[in-house]
Amino acid sequence: MENNQITYAQSFTNPIIKYGRIINLLGVAFSFVPALTVYFMYDAFPGIQNILAGWLIIFSIYGIYSIVEPVSYYPVLGLAGTYMSFLAGNIANMRVPASAVAQDALGVEPGSKKAELVSTLAIAGSLITNMVVVSVAAFGGAALMKIFPPIVLEAFRYVTPAIFGAVFAMYASKDLRLGVFGISMSLIMLLGLKFLPPFVMIPAAVFGTIAFGFFIHSLEVKNAGNTK
Repeated sequence: MENNQITYAQSFTNPIIKYGRIINLLGVAFSFVPALTVYFMYDAFPGIQNILAGWLIIFSIYGIYSIVEPVSYYPVLGLAGTYMSFLAGNIANMRVPASAVAQDALGVEPGSKKAELVSTLAIAGSLITNMVVVSVAAFGGAALMKIFPPIVLEAFRYVTPAIFGAVFAMYASKDLRLGVFGISMSLIMLLGLKFLPPFVMIPAAVFGTIAFGFFIHSLEVKNAGNTK
């Protein structure tokens, strides 16, 4: 078993960390290309003060998610899936569902090495599918949007909540106690603690449910020991 762990780390985990860091940092560097292109080709520069002001606004809104989302999504995505997903985007509405459904379909244990490999393949498949769909939508999407009635366009607003609901139901059915606790905790915060911002509610729900899971697991182990 120990040799298998070492082999897995050498052949999969370590290369993923090495190249994942390099590729994601390259993605960060390339994200500056449009702004630099506008600056060097058209001599357009908004000024340091405006850049910093805009950066602070964006950071104040989304900065906390750079901590919350990796922690929240990692148990489902795995290591390689996390690197790929945060580089490609569409994490909540495509990468997480693809990973979760693939793991459930193959019946692998969440958090295991097999689950991580399945997640990696599922997310890679979703990336290819995403590229094809986006390419088709880029050419025909605008025309389709003009044909669809307003009620169909309104329905697109509920796509992400519907996906999250399906994923939640899939995992909650495996242990109803965790599902009931998680949804109850979320409803209490949404209905009774509305003053809490989302970046507080999300970690509270995630880590609260994890803590509850550890608690009931420890009780089960203790009761099993007493029975023996």
